[in-house]
Amino acid sequence: MIYETALRDDARQRIAEIGRADILVGIPSYNNASTIAHVVRMAAAGMVEHFPGMRPVLINSDGGSPDATLQVVLETAVPPGVEVIATQYQGLPGKGSAFRAVFETARALGVKVCVVVDSDLRSIIPQWIDLLAGPIARRGCGYVTPFYVRHKYDGTITNNICYPMTRMLYGLDIRQPIGGDFGFSAALLEHYLSQDVWETDVARFGIDIWMTTTAINAGMKVCQAHLGAKIHDPKDPAASLGPMFRQVVGTLFGMVSKYEANWKKVVGYRPTDFYGEPVTVDPEPVPVTLAALIGKLRVGQKEWGHVWQTVLSQENQAVLAAILAQPERSFRFTAEQWAPMVFDFAVAYNRAGVGNATPGGPDRDAIIDSMTPLYYGRTGGLVVQSAEMDSDTFEKAVVQAQAGAFEELKPLLIERWGK
Repeated sequence: MIYETALRDDARQRIAEIGRADILVGIPSYNNASTIAHVVRMAAAGMVEHFPGMRPVLINSDGGSPDATLQVVLETAVPPGVEVIATQYQGLPGKGSAFRAVFETARALGVKVCVVVDSDLRSIIPQWIDLLAGPIARRGCGYVTPFYVRHKYDGTITNNICYPMTRMLYGLDIRQPIGGDFGFSAALLEHYLSQDVWETDVARFGIDIWMTTTAINAGMKVCQAHLGAKIHDPKDPAASLGPMFRQVVGTLFGMVSKYEANWKKVVGYRPTDFYGEPVTVDPEPVPVTLAALIGKLRVGQKEWGHVWQTVLSQENQAVLAAILAQPERSFRFTAEQWAPMVFDFAVAYNRAGVGNATPGGPDRDAIIDSMTPLYYGRTGGLVVQSAEMDSDTFEKAVVQAQAGAFEELKPLLIERWGK
């Protein structure tokens, strides 16, 4: 079924009752009854404390939680003057559909600034609302991304794919392009809602990278907000990714084709402004199982080796064969080996969606699924490389160096893209 809107009748009625607002905080949720009350309290307090002259609204956009998430939101005490909407969105299940309902509500109320925050945050404080909304309300920014202090093994999809690819392609240094907590101007919301993506995988888990890439290419002024540590449930990078990897990376790769005319002209990168003061904090440690990461790479060879032969260049096939031949005790998988493989997958993904796709070749889902074991392998290489590093050293010596490797090798992507 195609949904022309993500808003149900109950939400429309509440919007009509409220009429107008200036600032809105949206909280997407699914089964978050145990954590969402704290987020509601902090978000509501943040709007009142930091934007006292603006009419505040908070909306919980829920994915049909069987627990009491909606009820908890409605029963949570908020400061006087804060209007609360708690509704179940309609559309494809996923974070993107929840965002669509938030964006539509913001547009209907005519808000000047919109913020979205995750529903399971333990570290959110009222100041987060100022940090995410302030650059828009006070500096004329269009898009605000979070800048978290993270453990070196937290956010490996960001570190290994989304950050280096986004910086290389579009020339803007946005450290956490899929961070989860964002700020938006009214103009950017209108641009988002005009895009024909809401019945696709973007409406599931590809929304964060889609929003960041779209904002950059729409010419929005982007800012990063110093939020400190994001405290959530840490997961071993070797744990199952489910459909998230396919949807995030597939969205990233799909937009490479859409914005080809832009990224081919980009050389180097420029920094992004920050808002707020840097926060010194020790992030929660993230467990990692090196043997499991390497093991998933080896298992992937058996399951996806035939696809790798189709996707990877002969040079990269030889590099990968040498990586697979290494014993665990001396395992290495470097950024310089990884970047050309990512380029091959990005090219193959886009060719699979156009007329010159190889007859009988793998489809887009198979291409991304076959990339997943290589991602585990590169993460294993990253773990080996950084075993004795603290997080600050890791950021400079591993993450930033890897992003630099992607940029140095960008001519290779352009060459393979044109073949």
